[in-house]
Amino acid sequence: MSANREILVLAEHRRGELRDVTFEMLTLGKGLAEKSGCKLSAILLADKPEHLAGKLVGWAETVYAIADARFANFNSELYQLALVDFIKKQKPALTLIGHTAFGVDLAPALATGLAMPMASDCVGFNFDGSNLRVTRTVYGGKLNCDTRVRPAAQYLATVRPAVFPPEAASYTGRVEAVTSVVTDEVTYRRFLEYVEAAVGDVDITKSDIVIGIGRGIKESKNMAIVEQLAKTMGGVLACSRPVVDAGWLPKERQVGSSGKTVKPKLYIAIGISGAFQHIAGMKSAQTIIAINKDPNAPIFAEAHYGIIDDLFKVVPILKEKIAALKGS
Repeated sequence: MSANREILVLAEHRRGELRDVTFEMLTLGKGLAEKSGCKLSAILLADKPEHLAGKLVGWAETVYAIADARFANFNSELYQLALVDFIKKQKPALTLIGHTAFGVDLAPALATGLAMPMASDCVGFNFDGSNLRVTRTVYGGKLNCDTRVRPAAQYLATVRPAVFPPEAASYTGRVEAVTSVVTDEVTYRRFLEYVEAAVGDVDITKSDIVIGIGRGIKESKNMAIVEQLAKTMGGVLACSRPVVDAGWLPKERQVGSSGKTVKPKLYIAIGISGAFQHIAGMKSAQTIIAINKDPNAPIFAEAHYGIIDDLFKVVPILKEKIAALKGS
């Protein structure tokens, strides 16, 4: 690579905590770095970066920390001023940013300011010599497209969250303080307040056990059996879009590309065929169990374990067995 042999990950944080996508990108970056002979670094912009930088040193060889009171809350204009200067000096071969509200706001303007090619919402990466190849989903997730990015000395890309499960920290990195070059005050765009999105009565993204139901439940009166299973297991009830459309569960319980992304320890898909829109929201679960009477249901391609049978036979037995085990 003609640029610095370095992969740089922009750490994303909110309200004093690092976001999961940061560790996902660092895991991705580690794999790329090992294959391409690069070193892996992270850059952190914060008002007081010491605490967060300390959490990152196990995930990268170098953590560049830029301290500036203006970075107390995210402002893409201020981030761009700092990052354009840093990346021009450091010249990393590849800069990774999360494809989040944070990254979607920042990355295009940053790529323009740096005059470098950018690939967005990527789910796969590889270097073909010095050329970057990325995988992106097209046609609403029905197909994966393997694309070679225009040859350049440096690249920028945004990474889809919940695609690269974070591995354990394995570096004994160091923190390097970088002086902020930001002198301008951005008054036309400023942080006012943080407003937490409504999560309804239950936040399905926080549960270790999620029971997802689909159109196979047939009608609202059958909801009771899956509700009892969720209660017995200590999990939460979620669903695919048809259940929301039928009004049986609120929108806040929907899993999928038009709903929420969940990464529980256990996801049980009951009566869910496995449309790609739903799979996009749950495929990062540690263990996936599917219950469906159709042996050709696409959900079985994603499941670690499958039960091919009528859910109305399986779920009551499953509930009883789990209750008995917990009781003993």
